Amino acid sequence: MDSDFLCRFLLWSLAFNDAVLLAWFLAFVSARGALRRLHGRWFALPDATFDAIHYAGMAAYKIGILLFNLAPLVALCLARNGG
Repeated sequence: MDSDFLCRFLLWSLAFNDAVLLAWFLAFVSARGALRRLHGRWFALPDATFDAIHYAGMAAYKIGILLFNLAPLVALCLARNGG
């Protein structure tokens, strides 16, 4: 596996994961009531807890993107270019 393939793979993975995070955020902002009703069928959560769970989930997902996609991509590109 060459470094060019790995850089492209990490770049596409970064783009895909950012798109998933953006879709999650937009769904949460635009359809919060529908999401709340859907989850309310299974879990009895107050509104503040529901919001906190989604916010924490998005934060954890973003940290995962930074650690597992962006950091290796930057390190690989720096190492490849003699950084």
